[in-house]
Parts: sequence; structure tokens; C-alpha cells
Amino acid sequence: MLNQRHNNASLNTRAHRVIASLNRDQVDFLDKIGKDALFSAGVKLSRTHILSAMVNVIKRLHLTGEGVRTPEQFEQRIVETMLKSRSGRSYG
Repeated sequence: MLNQRHNNASLNTRAHRVIASLNRDQVDFLDKIGKDALFSAGVKLSRTHILSAMVNVIKRLHLTGEGVRTPEQFEQRIVETMLKSRSGRSYG
């Protein structure tokens, strides 16, 4: 049983290749983030690492695709959720 749980946990953390179609501006933006990290912290973030971090943030915001009809609508939902999350924090 313990071995089975360990195997299930391993399956959940195994990386899978995803093909994404991005426009030139989006790719340039990802590359800029990676280069900013390289020049400021000495470590370059790959496009894959940046996209993975973005997915993790969306998961932490508990966003779903329920009721979403367009990519623009989902983008707006992300922004609104982030703004709500940010304004709900206390900095004291």
C-alpha cells in the first residue's frame, strides 16, 4: 500500500511535455524575464520554468475554467482574481 501511494505521488510530479503556440511578443516577454533573472540573480529562468510558475500561481488562486468561453475572458478572470487577492491582504 505504501509503495502504491509513493508511485501515485511520483506520477503526479512527473513532467509532461506541452506544446504551446505563442506570438513573438509573448516569447520575447518570457525571454526578458529569464534574462532579468540572469543579470540580477545569476540564474537564467527557462521559458518552461516561467510557464510552470505561472500555472502554479493560477492553481494557488483556485481558478477553474468553469463558464469560460474565450481566452480573453479567462485572462480577465485571472487579473480580477489577482487584484482581489492583493487588495484582501493586510500588510501590518
